[in-house]
Amino acid sequence: MVRRADFDTIDLYLIRVLSTVISERSVSRAAMKLQSSQPAVSAQLKRLRRLVGDPLLVRAGQQMQPTETALQLAGPAARLLEAADQIFVGTKARSAAFDPATSEAAFRVAASDYLDPLFLPALVSQVKREAPGVSLELMPLSQDYDYRRRLAAGEIDLVVGNWLEPPSELHLGRLVADEVVCLVSERHPAARRGWSLERYLQSEHVAPMPTHPGAAGIIDEQLAARGVERRIVVRASHFSLIPLMVADSLLVLTTGRQFCSRYVDTLPVKILRCPFPFPPMDYYQLWHERVHAAPSMRWFRDQVREVARQLGTRSLPRRGNPA
Repeated sequence: MVRRADFDTIDLYLIRVLSTVISERSVSRAAMKLQSSQPAVSAQLKRLRRLVGDPLLVRAGQQMQPTETALQLAGPAARLLEAADQIFVGTKARSAAFDPATSEAAFRVAASDYLDPLFLPALVSQVKREAPGVSLELMPLSQDYDYRRRLAAGEIDLVVGNWLEPPSELHLGRLVADEVVCLVSERHPAARRGWSLERYLQSEHVAPMPTHPGAAGIIDEQLAARGVERRIVVRASHFSLIPLMVADSLLVLTTGRQFCSRYVDTLPVKILRCPFPFPPMDYYQLWHERVHAAPSMRWFRDQVREVARQLGTRSLPRRGNPA
């Protein structure tokens, strides 16, 4: 009987030596097949004999013959090597091939619509065109949605949004950088005469709900760093509805130009440059280490990046003459 200490030192190569020696019925031929030396294989056979308690190969005339114990071990050894091949070599082969045209994978994404109101529809269209059999689950990125825990737990695969400092434990891919501008109604005083920083801060502002509890938001963090604060009078969890609120009020929305540009042809709104030098707004896709090497997720992240690139470079007609 093999002792636990001996069992823990057995590796796959020793099993391969066992299987090869039994099938070849010769130490020299086994050494050639294993691309090893005869002394090395003889040493491994000696170890196997000690572990099994059986000679395994015995001389019969001019040839070597496997013992009854060796023949009984041949089948389990072959099955063990086949299983190991499926685990390691087979997994690598499967990973090298992902066919979107035949895949039935499911992709789960948490995203805000801050980037562009057309981003998620365009992503769905792109993915379904290239991979008609896959399914998508799109979740809103709200302050109650613990995306870091859900990524780690495997409940979602990808997060798309904007952060000043994305979480360091996650992989990230930068999508686009967008200029920060203001969206106002055409009847807003600033639409006619422009504004100073003071008038900007004194205006009534609308802002999205923060993406996690306690967060001030990128715009307000930048203002706080300069020691100033704006008057937020409306917080909205449905970001895509905010331009409608702006169009029929004197509210000011401060966000990326790409998002605002989608509304200037359909609503009585105008884009103004900010009186405060905000840095560009960076958008990322974030994912956990557990899906980093998955071929399906590599393909999906490529689709996200390409859709964001196409939306960012598309020529956007603008209503009026935005500043």
